[in-house]
Amino acid sequence: MKSNPGPLAGIRVLDHTTALAGPYCAQILGDLGADVIKVERPDGGDMSRGWGPPFIGKESAYFLGTNRNKRGMTLNLATEAGKVIFTRLLKQVDVLVHNVPRESSRKKLLLDAESCSVLNPQLVWAGISGFGNSGPLAESAGYDILAQAMSGTMHVTGEADDPPIRFPTPLADLTAGIYTALAIVSALFAREKTGKGQAIDTALLDSQVAWLSNLASNYLVAGQAPKKLGNAHPSIVPYQPFPTSDDWIIVAVGSERLWKNFVEVMNLPELKESDKFASNADRLANRHELVSLLAERFREKGSKEWLKKLDSVGIPSSPILTLVDSLNHEHLLARGMVIELEHPTIGLYKALGSPLNLSGTPVTYRRPAPMLGEHNQEILQELGFSAREIETFQSLGTI
Repeated sequence: MKSNPGPLAGIRVLDHTTALAGPYCAQILGDLGADVIKVERPDGGDMSRGWGPPFIGKESAYFLGTNRNKRGMTLNLATEAGKVIFTRLLKQVDVLVHNVPRESSRKKLLLDAESCSVLNPQLVWAGISGFGNSGPLAESAGYDILAQAMSGTMHVTGEADDPPIRFPTPLADLTAGIYTALAIVSALFAREKTGKGQAIDTALLDSQVAWLSNLASNYLVAGQAPKKLGNAHPSIVPYQPFPTSDDWIIVAVGSERLWKNFVEVMNLPELKESDKFASNADRLANRHELVSLLAERFREKGSKEWLKKLDSVGIPSSPILTLVDSLNHEHLLARGMVIELEHPTIGLYKALGSPLNLSGTPVTYRRPAPMLGEHNQEILQELGFSAREIETFQSLGTI
């Protein structure tokens, strides 16, 4: 294994999760230098191994994208030998991440916070579930799409006449993974002061509700429930896409200073002369008329010409890129947002890089996503099991 100067070097994480939220959380910790051990069932492992096509060889692109920087082992926790191995693991790790939603199941597998704390008082125990460990819906089955539906975000996404729209990537899963990773790092920092671990309870629904942000504040503070505005901003205008003669661009006029510059570059006398557009509040009140004027003007020229004009007076604007264009954009490539990893069976494959940039302890990409049970022998030997014991575990189907 390559040397690891990451900020979490020396921290060992036990990743007992499947699908996305938990694996994504553990991958973040692995990128930051933690030694992440991914534990999977011997009979197929993480369900996302089968989520395809696309597959590269026998590996699903989905699994490859959320499980780098981990060592992989298989373990049947339903067996006595499996519990012995898992107990030994728990005593030697700093963090446990799991997504077993029901307390009864957690206790059966020795995954509940109390049992884990007895075995390892310094352990940071992190559970990710659909609805969390408290409240009327605790232990109910939870999925990303349910969290998006119940959070209110689907209800405000899209144009006024659109049906509820799910965001195309699993935002609740991804956000739960990010929040859990942040909580874990915070708990590790607190442990430096207290010497004790603690339990973390992350819910997909909570994480998705957090996306409401300013919309929630508008309602909670002023009683103003949001309406669907499509790509428009609820509090700023113009702040949205516009069609040009050949494509679409985004324009973001976020201040009165920018508005003055915008008025000059658009060369529309109505914008300067009419009181309807004098302030942002006025522009909001006359949003429809303003947007109609601007849309007609933008259609007179092509996107490149408009973007050049807007940039010349400092107006934030950009083309609307496809996913393919974005992932091949020179800026994102320069920022290291597309990386390559070497896999033992499929060779080089590309993956998204980490957005975390630390000057002194940068993230590292040390391992590809592990094959099922790839590091069984290595990890069991580190735990002190003999070659004969490991052979017995294999013959009994424990690993």
